[in-house]
Amino acid sequence: MTKQLLLGQVLSFDGNPFETEWTAVAHHRRRGAVLLEGGVIAAVDEADSLRARHPDAEVTDYGDALISAGFIDTHMHYPQTGIIASWGKRLIDWLNTYTFPEEARFADPAYACAMANRTLDLALAHGTTTLTSFGTIHPGSVDAFFEAAAQRGMRVVAGKTCMDRPETTPDFLRDTAQSAYDDSKALLDKWHGVGRALYAITPRFSPTSTEAQLRALGDLWRERPEALMQTHLSEQVDEVEWVKGLYPQSRDYLDTYEAFGLLGEGAIYGHAIHLTGREIARLRDAGASLAHCPTSNTVLGSGLFDLPGLAGKIRVGIATDTAGGNSFSMLRVMAATYEIAQLRGTAIHPAQLMWLATEGGARALRQEGRIGHLGVGAEADLVILDLASTPAIAQRSARAADFWEALFPTLLMGDDRAVRDVWVNGARMAARAG
Repeated sequence: MTKQLLLGQVLSFDGNPFETEWTAVAHHRRRGAVLLEGGVIAAVDEADSLRARHPDAEVTDYGDALISAGFIDTHMHYPQTGIIASWGKRLIDWLNTYTFPEEARFADPAYACAMANRTLDLALAHGTTTLTSFGTIHPGSVDAFFEAAAQRGMRVVAGKTCMDRPETTPDFLRDTAQSAYDDSKALLDKWHGVGRALYAITPRFSPTSTEAQLRALGDLWRERPEALMQTHLSEQVDEVEWVKGLYPQSRDYLDTYEAFGLLGEGAIYGHAIHLTGREIARLRDAGASLAHCPTSNTVLGSGLFDLPGLAGKIRVGIATDTAGGNSFSMLRVMAATYEIAQLRGTAIHPAQLMWLATEGGARALRQEGRIGHLGVGAEADLVILDLASTPAIAQRSARAADFWEALFPTLLMGDDRAVRDVWVNGARMAARAG
């Protein structure tokens, strides 16, 4: 089995920089190295030391490029790849105008296969090694995504999107409470834990599910607690009001899930912008996770997620929310995360941004130590970043007084041009000359 030794600048974490001073948990090696063997990280150390200890390893020298754990996208919709950057709609109009017609096309397995492959290739080109995706109501859409990921050796999370409420969903995209349960269970049995696939029970959101469907999916999660559960929560103010009208008996939006067994460890709620105090307390106590989707929140005018107030209380990852979000790039997401936090009165440090895109995403998915981590025993998913990928970034980085000042221009202005290379499960996936 060939050992791979990657040389470059190395960034790793052994703690949460939102809970502990970032200088205590972020570790930078100017001339470091990462040893890969058997699809996992076998060692992280100074370059000279690892080269001396492993003279038989195949060496790839990235020079001044940065070796990091691969990026983790904690909330996206691969069936919406084709409609990314659609113009000018609020959430509900956007769903009816763009999303639902496009998702209807995934009844065709060939179309689902093509879009799954396109999405994963775009993600890898931007340094993302794990995606957490909604499918459509069609079980074949989930099969296509997991099959495409397996071909690339990627660890991914996905689930069949369930929606059965007749007054809020088109008839061509509607299942039932029973079919949602049956299809989800069959897909969970087929895919969860097979290779690097993880299944997430996936009600789209409360407005598109009846109480019967939410109850059925809650029952399934109680039966199969090893699965994850993903949905949307409190994305827009008018959506929250809509939910109040549909569920008048509920205390708040979160209660529409909690009442049916859809709150707990392994739950991932996208957006979560307009939360009440009760909701925050219950999310924290239940051990649930939030997926912050800053580019989507600005494109759709949803609001400003309270990262400064929530990151120390609740598990938080960051996400593209493709295609409500306008980019496949987690670098762009990090830039938007910084910008929105500034509007909330807090300057997020570059260490915190990189942690959110790697370790934080892994924690949100209950995969800490397995992915998003540059440490011994972690799965070998890596992104190599060129910190001088464009003339504008290069001239600013050249003036930097320290590593963080050199990194920040890439986090604020970088895109796929900054992705020098990607490794997935110990295999090199994409290389860029330069």
